[in-house]
Amino acid sequence: MKLDPKIPSGPLAEKWTKHKNDIQLLSPNNKRKHKVIVVGTGLAGASAAASLSELGYNVEVFSILDSPRRAHSIAAQGGINAAKNYQNDGDSVWRLFYDTIKGGDYRSREANVYRLAENSNYIIDQAVAQGVPFGREYGGLLDNRSFGGAQVSRTFYSRGQTGQQLLLGAYQAMMKEVHSGRVKMYNRHEMLDLVLVDGKARGIITRDLVKGTINRYEADAVILCTGGYGNVFYLSTNAKNSNATAAWRCHKRGAAFANPCFVQIHPTCIPVSGDYQSKLTLMSESLRNDGRVWVPRNKDEKRPPNQIPEDDRYYYLEERYPSFGNLVPRDVASRNAKLVCDDGLGVGDTGLAVYLDFRDAIKRDSKEVIQAKYGNLFDMYENIMDENPYEVPMKIFPAVHYTMGGLWVDYNLMSNIPGLFVAGEANFSDHGANRLGASALMQGLSDGYFIVPYTVGNYIADEELPKVSTDHKAFDEAVESSTKIMDKLLSVKGNKTVIEFHRELGKIMWDRVGISRSKEGLESAIEQIRELREEFWQNVNVPGDASYYNKYLEFAYRVADYFELAELMAIDALDRGESCGCHLRDEYQTEEGEALRNDKEYAFVSAYEFLGVNGKLETKLHKEELEFEFVELKQRSYK
Repeated sequence: MKLDPKIPSGPLAEKWTKHKNDIQLLSPNNKRKHKVIVVGTGLAGASAAASLSELGYNVEVFSILDSPRRAHSIAAQGGINAAKNYQNDGDSVWRLFYDTIKGGDYRSREANVYRLAENSNYIIDQAVAQGVPFGREYGGLLDNRSFGGAQVSRTFYSRGQTGQQLLLGAYQAMMKEVHSGRVKMYNRHEMLDLVLVDGKARGIITRDLVKGTINRYEADAVILCTGGYGNVFYLSTNAKNSNATAAWRCHKRGAAFANPCFVQIHPTCIPVSGDYQSKLTLMSESLRNDGRVWVPRNKDEKRPPNQIPEDDRYYYLEERYPSFGNLVPRDVASRNAKLVCDDGLGVGDTGLAVYLDFRDAIKRDSKEVIQAKYGNLFDMYENIMDENPYEVPMKIFPAVHYTMGGLWVDYNLMSNIPGLFVAGEANFSDHGANRLGASALMQGLSDGYFIVPYTVGNYIADEELPKVSTDHKAFDEAVESSTKIMDKLLSVKGNKTVIEFHRELGKIMWDRVGISRSKEGLESAIEQIRELREEFWQNVNVPGDASYYNKYLEFAYRVADYFELAELMAIDALDRGESCGCHLRDEYQTEEGEALRNDKEYAFVSAYEFLGVNGKLETKLHKEELEFEFVELKQRSYK
């Protein structure tokens, strides 16, 4: 396997412009002759489908949901970054680029990240033109919030519903093309396999989740926009339908999987309430603008939070990181929340929570001002916790949120499989070992609106793509492979449910491959995952059959893929002998308990090749060395 990142030469700020000038173009008449498949209808998928269709391509779009408006992008709350510098506080494309590189702990490509920062300003213009109702200040300019990992205000927002509003913008752009007939929409279809013809991606296999039928679709290129794999941990902030099957099946067809162990633990989540909870609820990072994070100084503190005086409160982020305070990056905030809870200072019934307190902000700005900024988030919290956050501090604790790892892509967002493009959270490209808050929406829209429409055309213009029929033997083989997996799952007739297995896998992952890791714990996790996977294939119970709507089967093949991905994540975490981003290796930390990176040995992208599963996952590690030409590698400090 050869990994060529295809990074253009020249100065950093000129690479993308130069690349766009050099790529191959298709004339409008020729675009109409080509079909592109887009899998996923979140921000990356909807924006890519709309843009490609507007250019003239025939587009087929696939969603596992009954409507694209239910894509997980809708759950993003706090905002989207851009370097507009409306606050006149010194922001620039360079500063956004630098904050992103630094926040990701120097484990991402300079060229990709700079392009993301460069495109950020165009995204805001696009969204405003679509009617996205961003918050505005008195003078009429779009308002900005601060977010973790930055000392400027660059986060554009629509109350606590930014993802929803941006998704509606991309959705309406796509549905315009659906109604024009240039985009064909397939709802409630799940991608089960990628079809390769002569080594190129030429189609997909799907299962109609309502009818149960297996279907074949051919194209000249496939764009995967299926999100991340946080649900491998069972409890996460992801929607329950978010899964890794499409990406993992592409990996098994030869697409390299990059940095699988880089998973973001979000610091601002409603704590776990019980063993049978199905998912976790996120409280936006924007709350850390006005909320102060603290725990009692006394381990035996029994008083309600409002009765604890100032001298007995430990504002640990403000004390440890005075430069950034409560706006440290997510990995620093999450790790420190775990540390104070490990020290016995946690609050709530479980002791696995810290306070996020708005007392001082309400006193300073008034309840009405705070309500205007965060009202829907406060309502959500009260509905779940039955406590009024205007009067009582919120309780929060870290939870699995975003995955920085994903399928490896080059500068064109194409995987090592020709014709397979990967956009948004499904690829690994922009966030390194830790994503800065408000950058997920930015990446999805940058990829879909402003990158893929160029690079897909470049690929099609430069490739020999003879007509392929769905009767081709490659489609037959892919259908047979998918059918075998489902038949095997249905034939086990064991005694344990899919959810029981998933919950057990999630506990192993959270305990051993979560916020902190150790060599011993990771080795144990790998063995436990293998043993549990073996039991799964011998004792899982999947009722019904594959000929109709069967939610049990749908979840079963996703969890089967999670078992293999979980092992790869643990293998990758074990191989990376450093603390990096969200991941503290107990063996690698400073005397002050900060993450200790090892740039000499680990400044590379870990890209894995799938070789098979025979009792254990067989894989081969390939390394893309990261070269830092414009940024000086240094130990991160937010103090």
